[in-house]
Amino acid sequence: MPFAHRDECDLYYEVHGSGPPLVLASGLGGTSSWWAPQVARYAQEFTTLIFDQRGTGQSSRVPVASVEQMSADLVAILDAAGLDRVHLLGHSTGGAIGTATALDHPSRIASLMIYASTTCGDAYRHRVLGLRRMLMERVGMDAYARYTTLLLYPPYWINANDARIAAEEAAAAASLGSAAVQGSRLDAILAFDRRAEYGRLDIPVRILCTEDDILTPRYFSEEMAQLIPGATAIYPPRGGHAFSRTEPALFDEIALPFFREVSRA
Repeated sequence: MPFAHRDECDLYYEVHGSGPPLVLASGLGGTSSWWAPQVARYAQEFTTLIFDQRGTGQSSRVPVASVEQMSADLVAILDAAGLDRVHLLGHSTGGAIGTATALDHPSRIASLMIYASTTCGDAYRHRVLGLRRMLMERVGMDAYARYTTLLLYPPYWINANDARIAAEEAAAAASLGSAAVQGSRLDAILAFDRRAEYGRLDIPVRILCTEDDILTPRYFSEEMAQLIPGATAIYPPRGGHAFSRTEPALFDEIALPFFREVSRA
């Protein structure tokens, strides 16, 4: 199993397929398994890299200092995988990691799709993530995972996939680090705010958020689209925060043409 090593942390990653390099960066859960519905399909056209972020999955279960630290981790993974300049699809926290990498390591990111992400930790996000922290610390990881389900998935999808969700909740609870480690990840995304620098982004950027996403509501994506030069945005009517999992075919119909186009440019 391949690992990159940085800052006393082992960082697990996988590379699949061939073609232009495409990184898939997961959200707050941080694990590469988030992209299970996409990897095989994307690997038919792209050299597809997935990874477990610091503190999650098969990477070292150590606290996170900042989104910028996770961005530097990603650069170390790219170096270990022999990938120079990549396209990046980032979900939620992964979108923040992609944005930070494009700003701080601009030679490494050729294009960016920011999917269901945020511009800052506002009062709404502090309340939502504060309750997640309270459940994690006072009740336990099982309660944290069950509440996460309600934030990720819209009601129509939960009703149709109840048994599957129960298995996913158990796996999610096991894949997380300790309350202290996961709490540090919550702190990192709440503290992330690079809006004053968005004007420096000079790569193709596509923004994607569903209308019924309650974890990273549409207004964050609208702000990104206003601040990032040349950015385009798409707002599908439903699918929740986990659009790539609830409506994978429609998600792929949006994501793949974008990366095909920018990889030919």
